[in-house]
Amino acid sequence: MYQLFKRRGLFPDDYYRPYDEPQKAPASVDSAYDAWLASRVLPRGELLVPGAHRRFSLFNVKLAFIILRTSAFEFFSHILSLHPVRTTLMMALNIVRSIFPAFRGYSQALIIDELQALITSGNFTWSRLLHLVATELVRRLFESLLDSFAASNETMVMDSARFYVEYVQMEQRIRLDIPTLSDPVVRDLLQESDLFARSFSGSGFGLLSPLDFIHIISLVTELLSHTLLILSLTGGATHYGVLLLSIFSATLPLFVTWFGCPQAHSESLYTPREARAADRQEKMRNLAYNDAHRPEIELFGMGDWILKTWASARKVVLDSEQTQQMRDSSLISKLNFSDFLFALQNIPLVLLLQTSSASLGSLTLYRSSIQSVILTSRNLLATSRMVFQGIFFMSAFCAGKTIKPQLQPDEEDAVCYQTSPRGATITARGLSYTYPGCSEPALKDVSFTLQSGETLAIVGYNGSGKSTLAKILLRIMDHDLGDLFINGVDIRRYDPSDYHQHLTAVFQGFSKFNTTVRENVGVGRVEKLRSRTTIETAIQLAEADSVVNSLPYGLRTLLETPGFESMSYSGSGCAPSSRQHGLSGGEWQRLSIARAFMRANEPQTSSLDAHAQNQIFDTIDKISRSPNTGERIKSCVFITHRLSTARRADKVALMKNGTISEFGTHDELLQMNGAYAALYRASV
Repeated sequence: MYQLFKRRGLFPDDYYRPYDEPQKAPASVDSAYDAWLASRVLPRGELLVPGAHRRFSLFNVKLAFIILRTSAFEFFSHILSLHPVRTTLMMALNIVRSIFPAFRGYSQALIIDELQALITSGNFTWSRLLHLVATELVRRLFESLLDSFAASNETMVMDSARFYVEYVQMEQRIRLDIPTLSDPVVRDLLQESDLFARSFSGSGFGLLSPLDFIHIISLVTELLSHTLLILSLTGGATHYGVLLLSIFSATLPLFVTWFGCPQAHSESLYTPREARAADRQEKMRNLAYNDAHRPEIELFGMGDWILKTWASARKVVLDSEQTQQMRDSSLISKLNFSDFLFALQNIPLVLLLQTSSASLGSLTLYRSSIQSVILTSRNLLATSRMVFQGIFFMSAFCAGKTIKPQLQPDEEDAVCYQTSPRGATITARGLSYTYPGCSEPALKDVSFTLQSGETLAIVGYNGSGKSTLAKILLRIMDHDLGDLFINGVDIRRYDPSDYHQHLTAVFQGFSKFNTTVRENVGVGRVEKLRSRTTIETAIQLAEADSVVNSLPYGLRTLLETPGFESMSYSGSGCAPSSRQHGLSGGEWQRLSIARAFMRANEPQTSSLDAHAQNQIFDTIDKISRSPNTGERIKSCVFITHRLSTARRADKVALMKNGTISEFGTHDELLQMNGAYAALYRASV
């Protein structure tokens, strides 16, 4: 692994060293991706597992600075542009609020000193005491109001930032194709990018979002303010003795378990609209992250629709969460009287210290300041450590936006797909493909030619390479060797999204979406998702109208799918499962064929790869011809186990051990008296 990265120029010659030896920052690391990758490589060439801690070393510190220099400014510029005023206000308020603890301690010390003076002078009155306490309460009320406003403002900023990073994260997943997502390094990068995105909702690595770097500034400000107070009060042997006593009294409680009474919160209730939005959000996220749906997402161009639907639902969910948070928060709950009562408990000591030269206020200030310095230092250390780890997750997030899909052609090589009036001409020369991690190729030297308007049936035993060839023809996977031309143009010069607009398919392992019949069919052409006529036409072409008519709610029936449970929410009115309906395997296959026919009935469609049954062959043949002249206007490719269906195709390709062993018409293959003839005679 080390040699692989070294060949890419990511590490200097002396990088392969034990941790206890000095390391040099690689001069060739000049991007967030290179820095992220370098931070994961151990000296022995092994890789850290995704989400693992980066060791705090000089080498990693230099990598962190490279990341900050190359990507931090761009990222935080995006965050700042979401709410410029509120974000700036959030930073300022955090710094101002960090001074409050020191000011609070100083204010309490003045009150205690004044009380001590009043009592020792004999002029003590309860009215004066009540006046001092009331003044302190007013000051605390102002702090609470400011804290409430700051918390509300910070929630709005964080929600916007969270929406932004989650949207970009989903966009990365949808934009990348299957070969890119199959790269182990890319998968690790996306996993750490996902941890970065989830940190904004408090469920990611270390429960610390990158915006919490502001807390470091706040903690430093608080630490400095307490330190200045301590230095201003320290002088002479007596004060140093008090200092040691205060340090001991401040560190002792750290080893004591604190008990608190948790407040009971009412269960969060969703309105029916919010419940539907939350369910919709999870469904779209499942589509984006589930690799099983990836072929159909790419082929049917569902990416933009998934993003728009998720964004709409996500905004509803975030608005409901913010409303619930504001409902649960109150001004009284934010008032903290613990340290104020701690100061008041020292008032009885005034009677014992009347003859002492020591000030009770300074003693109290000493104790609270020392305790605050210790706790703040500990929090600062822990926060800094988490921020250091978060920098590398931020680099994964930023690097993910720059990854180019492997199937995407270079801009100078890309060409637009030109439709043919008689369908596509397909020419394959020596196609070969080996799956990553496998030693034997799945395809070996596959060559054939399919003229425009012709139909091709690909037959063979399981594992012969039929599905692999279909994915390469659909431009879902790339071939390793050989050439593939569509209408005389190298398929690698087509933009996959442009190419996919001119073909459709029914996959053997088609997706079963946890939604209505209408959407299960309509996603085959998302721009027609709201067209009832188009959906019903596709259902009729697939001869699935009897299945839909038998369902209790017709197109609006929610379908039950294995392996993905619906989420129910309080306030939704009824459990989703109460309306869900299960389908048999054959019924699901009918709907998947209707999904393909959403696009197959369009004139620009030029190729059809269908794992179809014999009874729909007439329908496929019908939509492949011009309604006016009856001439072929589409090329069709069948992958089938039924040789009775294959005989109706113009050409038949028999695959064996990853290659085409026999190719020709049905009659020609029978005359060859080879493997195809033997299979056909055995099946009739």
